[in-house]
Amino acid sequence: MTPAARLSAAIDLLCAIEAAPRRPADATANAYFRDRRYIGGGDRRVISARVWDVLRQWRRLHWHLRAIAGGPSPRTLCAASLLLGGEELGTVRGLFSGERFAQSHLTQREDTALAALAGAALNDPEMPGPVRLEYPDWLHPYLVRAFGASLEQEMAALDSGASLDLRVNLLKGNREEAIRILRNEQVVATPTSLSPWGLRLPGRQPVTATQGFREGIIEIQDEGSQLIVAALDARPGERVVDFCAGAGGKTLAIAMSMENRGQIVACDVSAPRLEGAVKRLRRAGVHNVERHLLTGGDKWVKRRAGAFDRVLVDAPCSGTGTWRRNPDARIRLEERDIRELLVKQAEILERAASLVKPGGRLVYATCSLLQEENEDQIAAFLSRSDRFERVAAGGETLPVSLREKTGFSLTPHRDGTDGFFAAVLRCKPV
Repeated sequence: MTPAARLSAAIDLLCAIEAAPRRPADATANAYFRDRRYIGGGDRRVISARVWDVLRQWRRLHWHLRAIAGGPSPRTLCAASLLLGGEELGTVRGLFSGERFAQSHLTQREDTALAALAGAALNDPEMPGPVRLEYPDWLHPYLVRAFGASLEQEMAALDSGASLDLRVNLLKGNREEAIRILRNEQVVATPTSLSPWGLRLPGRQPVTATQGFREGIIEIQDEGSQLIVAALDARPGERVVDFCAGAGGKTLAIAMSMENRGQIVACDVSAPRLEGAVKRLRRAGVHNVERHLLTGGDKWVKRRAGAFDRVLVDAPCSGTGTWRRNPDARIRLEERDIRELLVKQAEILERAASLVKPGGRLVYATCSLLQEENEDQIAAFLSRSDRFERVAAGGETLPVSLREKTGFSLTPHRDGTDGFFAAVLRCKPV
């Protein structure tokens, strides 16, 4: 594809993302490219990178283009991103040539607005803090509470692109073997510093086409997510519940830590997500997992009260810790979402806790950076229940620095992972 055709496709994709504001951008992008299989892998990466740059710069671009009557369009957003990234105005104008596969010529209104940006920098000293740091105004007190003086550093880290982390499936190999297999396909991977199962690749790479992925030796999973499983510390032969399993990413890692022995129940309220786990479980060689769909009026939880050694609650949350990968989530998040999530998290935690047997372990986790969803949620739960107490995570797979803690928070700036929180609780013995 020509540069003009790539830009035109990026604008089309951005239009599709704007047309589905509550749908994750990566889901929209996957559908967009699935319907256009004629777009090659290299072109897809360039198009996606352009769109993701715009999403990461969303508030700043709108600030620069605030004088446009009716607000910026995907055309002006993409063009402004190029200009503020250092492209010459003449080059950008040339991409809107009106030729085949290119966008139509810039209108007078668009050209005037873009011409005013020539020579400007993306970050302007006149920008309000939330605009420059790319988060909603209403979220400012939440983030100040979470980070204090390190707020700017943490937000800058969230504004950068994420690395690609993999988890080696010890049921089928080890890290050295996985590194060698990937190297044979010109994919360079290095061991992660915190997870003993992790590998890190620079940038986005097509690992799903590699032999290691097809054979279930590696799985895509952020290093922080791997540490949540390490904190659960599930052992072979135990009975375990992954209460908010989704498509089974943590379920796979739990099965690996249990050496495929014992019982795991993967629960979720979404049938499509649970169904999506089937192929992953098969590829990984996992056979000690059963799936259960949680529905309204379902008595499964009540009937199995106190029956499990370990329960993981990977609670639905704001996802603020994943903004490196999902910059569009910053645009969609509203304050009412936080209020609704806090209620839902408390309800889920109560239900899941009832499954833990005396002496058993409960791990509550989120991919949120906010105290309200994390420490506050645990403090409120413990104030309501005298059956549980916080305990040191322990275990041999967590880094030594985390083993004596009753929970931990991970951030991109400090730890090089997505943002995660985990609290380790024990159901007091009778």
